[in-house]
Order: sequence, then structure tokens, then C-alpha cells
Amino acid sequence: MREKLQEISMDNQPPIKDENLLRQALTHRSYVNENPEAEDNERLEFLGDAVLNFLVAELLYNRYQDMSEAQLTRLRSALVDEKQLANFAVKLGLGEQLRLGKGAIKDGGRKNPALLSDAFEAIIGAYFMDAKITAVRKYVQPMFTEVADRIVFPVSDEEEKNLIDFKNQFQQWALEKQGENPEYCITNESGPDHAKEFTAEVRVKGKLYGVGKGKRKQDAEKRAAQTALKKLGL
Repeated sequence: MREKLQEISMDNQPPIKDENLLRQALTHRSYVNENPEAEDNERLEFLGDAVLNFLVAELLYNRYQDMSEAQLTRLRSALVDEKQLANFAVKLGLGEQLRLGKGAIKDGGRKNPALLSDAFEAIIGAYFMDAKITAVRKYVQPMFTEVADRIVFPVSDEEEKNLIDFKNQFQQWALEKQGENPEYCITNESGPDHAKEFTAEVRVKGKLYGVGKGKRKQDAEKRAAQTALKKLGL
């Protein structure tokens, strides 16, 4: 007789309708060693890892438009690493849901970050198989957005290294207060080729917030963002 799975207690659990997929996602190979009829979660873990990397990359690409490839890669790595995924698993209560072998339980497997991280990936893989990419995107991107913003926009010097400049600070304000990304426009270009000066404007929902000048377009945009932040008292 199949054991009935205890419900995951978090309200924001992925609503996996297929009980077999959910059971498999929560089954560690140590359990299978003692119960050969069961199927472990390693294939779902593989799938979930790929899905998470894609969706997190998509999120960061769209949300932090001024970040370089290196910055995006570094931020994605911080979001999908073992420690962070294990934190998500803890919040979902997955440790108590895992089907583990007796030895793994004795060794503290329910609190093992590696096992928890793998279980979270497997849950995402199962949800993808059950509900496809749109549902998974809607589920995972808000939780990763919250963590990403804490990294990119730290509230204290003790938090993780600040990745942002004036443009990203103004983007944070625009997203939080206006729900849209700022739009930059080079409005003037003057001087000889070897000594150009650019003028940039930054707008949100069509409203002008700042003007800046610089020897490069990017510098002009940063100064426009800096002007906007000063105008806002930030």
C-alpha cells in the first residue's frame, strides 16, 4: 500500500497535481536502496536545475538591464547555489517531506543543505512536468526577485557586495514606485570625434527625471540617473 504524502505546509508550495511526480521528487536514493520499488528524484533534479537556470537568467536579463554579462552570471550563480536553494527548501518544509533511508535520517539528512537543494530542484522539475514552463515561471520568479534585489540593492554594508551604480539605484526606485524601468535617451552629441560630449535624459512613464552629460553615452546616462536620484532626495 502506498504511503500518503504529508502536505507541504507553505501556502506558496508549487501545486503539483500528479501525486506520483510529487512522491518521486521527494524520494532520495537512500530510500530507494531500502525500497527498490520506489524511484529516486535524481532525474527530476537534473530537469529542475536546467529549468531554474533558464528562468533565473531570464529574470535577471529583463530586470537588471544595465548589468554586464559577468555581473549577470555572478548574480545567477549566487541565486541558484546550494545554500540559496536549500533556504528555499527549508521555507517550503521539504526536509520533513523527504523520503530518506534510515542511515540518511540518522546522519541528519533532513537538514543537509545538499539534500535540501537537490529536493528543491526536483520539486521544480516535477512542477515543470506537471504544469509546464508558464506556471513554473509564475511560481519561481517572485521568490528569486526578492532575493536578487537584496543582493543588488543591499540595505547595509554587511550585506553582500553591492553590484549597482546610479542607474541601477534609479531603476530600483522606478520599479518599486512606478512599476516600470527607466528609459534613457541621448538627446545631444557635440564636440570633435576625439572629444565627444553626450547629453542624456532619463524618463519614467514619459516624465523627465534627470539630465546628464559625459564623454561616453553610458557616463551621460549615469549622470542623468544621479541627477534624478538627487531630485528625489535619494
